[in-house]
Order: sequence, then C-alpha cells, then structure tokens
Amino acid sequence: MPYYPEEVIEEVRSRTDIVDVISKYVNLQKKGSQYFGLCPFHNEKTGSFSVSPQKQMYYCFGCGAGGNAFSFLMNYENMTFKEAVEELANQCGVSLPQREMTAQERRTADRRSRLFEINKEAAGYYYKLLRSPGGEQAMAYFTKRGLTPETLHKFGLGCTSKYSDSLYKYLREKGYDDDILKDCGLITIDEKRGGHDKFWNRAMFPIFDANGKVVAFGGRVMGDGEPKYLNSPETEIFNKSRTLFGLYFARKTRREQFILCEGYMDVISLHQAGFDNAVASLGTALTEGHAGMLKRYVKDVYLSYDSDGAGQKAALRAIPILKRAGISCRIINMNPYKDPDEFIKNLGAEEYEKRIQNAENSFMYQIRMLQNNYDLTDPEKKSDFQKEAARMIVLEFPTQLERENYTEAVASRFNIPKDALAKYIIELGSSGITAKKDDQTHETRIKSAKAKDDGMKISQRLLITWLVEEPSIYSKISKYVTPDDFEDGVYKKVASEVFNYCQSNQPVDTARIVDLFMEEEERKTVAALFNTTVGELTNNSDLSKALKETLLRIKKNSLELSKKNGADFKSTITGAKMLQELERANISI
Repeated sequence: MPYYPEEVIEEVRSRTDIVDVISKYVNLQKKGSQYFGLCPFHNEKTGSFSVSPQKQMYYCFGCGAGGNAFSFLMNYENMTFKEAVEELANQCGVSLPQREMTAQERRTADRRSRLFEINKEAAGYYYKLLRSPGGEQAMAYFTKRGLTPETLHKFGLGCTSKYSDSLYKYLREKGYDDDILKDCGLITIDEKRGGHDKFWNRAMFPIFDANGKVVAFGGRVMGDGEPKYLNSPETEIFNKSRTLFGLYFARKTRREQFILCEGYMDVISLHQAGFDNAVASLGTALTEGHAGMLKRYVKDVYLSYDSDGAGQKAALRAIPILKRAGISCRIINMNPYKDPDEFIKNLGAEEYEKRIQNAENSFMYQIRMLQNNYDLTDPEKKSDFQKEAARMIVLEFPTQLERENYTEAVASRFNIPKDALAKYIIELGSSGITAKKDDQTHETRIKSAKAKDDGMKISQRLLITWLVEEPSIYSKISKYVTPDDFEDGVYKKVASEVFNYCQSNQPVDTARIVDLFMEEEERKTVAALFNTTVGELTNNSDLSKALKETLLRIKKNSLELSKKNGADFKSTITGAKMLQELERANISI
C-alpha cells in the first residue's frame, strides 16, 4: 500500500531520473539506449546490471535484482518505501503532505526506531561503564594505545561488563522485551540460558551509519579470549557489506580522497593524528557495496592496509573492486611498520603525510607484487614475469595511449627492455587478447540464466515486454490473448495493468507498476517481466513469426490449464475455437 497519495508518489516518480539516482552508487556506462554497470547486489566482473531511462527501471541479468528508483534505495540503503519516497522527494524538490500513518506503517517505523534506540542505549551504557571502576581494564587498554580523552569521546568508545548478562538486564529494565531484543544484534535468547549478551569482557567500538546513528558494535576482547575482534551480526538496520567504520566523520572532511584501512584502531589513530578522512570496512574484505558507498563521497581512495602478506593480498583484492566502481586507487607504503596505527606512533603525522603524497599507482603496485613471485636471477623466470606484466598491461588498458604510457613506466621501473616489452604487447593484442574480457560474453550469460527459467513463463514475460516496447502490437493480439491467459499472481496482475495501458492508448508506466508490489521477490519478478527481449529468447529473425509462436504457446498453455481446472464445456469449446483462429491468423509486425 502507498504511504502517500498516489498522485504525490507519481509526481516524485516522474521528477526522478533513475540514472541520476543509481549513478551515485554504480559506475554506469551508456550502451545504446541503456546504461550498464557492475551489479551492486552481487559480486561480478562484467556488468550485467542495466538501467533503462525509458522504463525508469533497473535490472540485473545476473542475479535478477530489479525495480525502480524507490526499490533501489530500499534494497541498497535498507530503506522502507516511505523513507525512499521521502529521500527522492527531497532530492527532486517535491513537498510531501503531512498525514497520519497507517497501523502497519506505524509498526514498521516503530520497530526500526526501537532498534536504533536499543543500539543508542547500549552505546550509552558501554560509554559510562568505561568511565566507571568496572572499566579500568578497558580504559588501560585504550590509554596504552595512545588515545586521548577527546578521541574516546568523539568515537563514543566504551566497554562491556565481565558478566555475560549485564546489558540484557539493563535493557530489560529500560522496558525492552525479548521479542525486540532478540533481533537487535546485541542479545542472544535461548531456552537454557535465557537472555545473555553477545559482547562481554570487551572494549567496545560503536559503529555509526552515515547519518550518525549507532547501528552496530565491534568488540576487542580483554585478555586472551577468542575471537580477538567480534562484530555485531547483520540486523534490519545494519548491513556490514555497506557500512564503513568512520564514514560519519570522514564524510565531513575537506580532503579530496578517503584513506581506506583495515581496522578500528587504524581509523581512530589516523583521525586523532589529523587525518579525518580515514574509514575501514569493519574487518571484512572490501565489497562492491563498500565501493558504492565510497563513490558517493570521493573519486579517489588511498589504501592504507597492513604491510604484511595478508594486507598485500587484501589490497590486491580491493584494487579491482574500486576500479570497477569508477574509483581511482593508490597505495600508501606502511614499511617498516605493519599498519597506520604503528606508523603514526613511531614516525608521526608529518611522515605519514609524505607517504600519502608519494602513494603508489595501483597498477604499478600490482606489478610490484607480481614481481615478488618470480626469481629474477633465473632468465626463464625473469622472462615469465615480463610476459605476465605485458599481459596485464594489455588486459587492463584498452587504448593505445594508456598502453604506451604504462609500457614506458613499467619498463623503466622494473628494468625491462622497453622496445621488447612494447613489441610483445603488440603481439598479444594481435592474438586477440583484449582489455577485461570475461570468460563468458554478456549475451552468453543471459542465455544461460534464461535456460534455467520455465519455458512458459519466458513466453509470457516476452509478450509483456514486447507490449511495453512495441504497444502497436496490442491491436493485433488482444483478440486472441487476454490477462486471463497469464499465470495467476504477479504475472496476471502485471498483464492486466499493461493491457489496460495499451487499451487506453497510453505509454505503459512500468515504474508505477513496480510499486504495486511490496515484496522484494515480487519486484524482481516484475522487473524480469519488463526486461525480456526477443533477441535473448529466439533465433527467429522473423519477428512476426516469433510473435505468433509466442501467442500460440501462451494460448495452448492457458487452454490446457483451463481443462485441468475443470472449466465448463462451453468455455472449453470457445477457447479451442479461438486457438484454431489464432493458428490460421496472419499476424504481421
């Protein structure tokens, strides 16, 4: 159900350009009449994510995610429909009417509000406990790490009790019942032990969202317990793949880039040293979601990962993810220290600033890491390294200008004969190796995904998309096929809407139809219904013949189902006659 009058939602929808909305999160490139990029909802190397300005919809041919501008914000930012409408209304300048919420709206809003309240209460509880006699051990830990009282306050640092149910009892006293506490990410409730805390005997780091609300926590164990670091589980208000520690503070920086670290203490130490643009991905590997969040604020990211082998591997994984998001990346050299925290403590902020200024080009870093895998005293291994470096240049850079620039830089930096390197690169290009080729083409992956789908559903999807993109065929097919011939549920409801638009000779408002469905899986289905094309599903070059075959499949299936469901004799005869008439009809487009 809409949260605002349909005419208001329609005004927001019509004044919103979905390309503008999604391009804040995804690096989009125009191909024909559509835009393509890497899907922010699953990891992929070649863009299957399409955005149609004509339909005002997005659809991923890889994972099936799809919808309109509202549903994108709902899925990506974890917003409710109401919140998505309000966000886009604010962006496009539409004034929303003030009104009373429905009971369901109130329940949903109240639940999210209470989850935010619980995390805020917990943050306050941990904050006070750190500054009490019970927090002496954690306070000694923070002090030993060189944190000032101002920094402790800024990041809201705290600690837990040594007892495993102290927060649970505190929150119960505050009036929160088990039904909400079990979903807040801080409390575990089971039959044997009752309610107990997920965090105890730990120094605590509140995790804020971009708006400054506490959505989760990280905890560092006091002593030798395991795991050393523990994060809150994901909840209705916390998605770790799209949350960055320190982002709330970093988004206010005047610097033009972000520094991306691995841990809480790295971020906190850098902020304390004046580098207020530091963030971290909560101790997890960088994801496409993290890259999308970064892209909202900066075009350049400097990696300040650990200098050990694990940190190097993490940097090599992060570089392509950032590049695919359209973010330029450089690497800060931490040697001789392991991480930013150790570096700052030993060499200071001024030296770290110099390291920023001398940060290494990400591609040159990749080549340098590659070099470490070869024994360059062995002529054969040395040749293998040089060939692989050449191959990386060809795969990474599509233009001749880029290849020549990097050929010169790599040859100079790694002592490779420039002419020989350039010649080998030309040979690779001539052999058919090109930049960023995936194992499968975009079309192959689409066909592979479609092959798994039910054949009849594909036919129904094809006809619906066809009607949206070529409404002139409606007058030629409406005599033979109606919405009643479509599968019950989402298919039939969408078909009814599309047929009504065509009957009234109006363009089909696909973005509005999406909003008739509130469940995410239903929205995915609707998006698929509007993103099926003849080219994907048939090799038939005769579109008229393809259309007739599609109509016949749908009509035959409808008649068979009608018989199975016990249709009366008259209806069966009428349906059979219509099928025969369709078989004889000459439908041309």
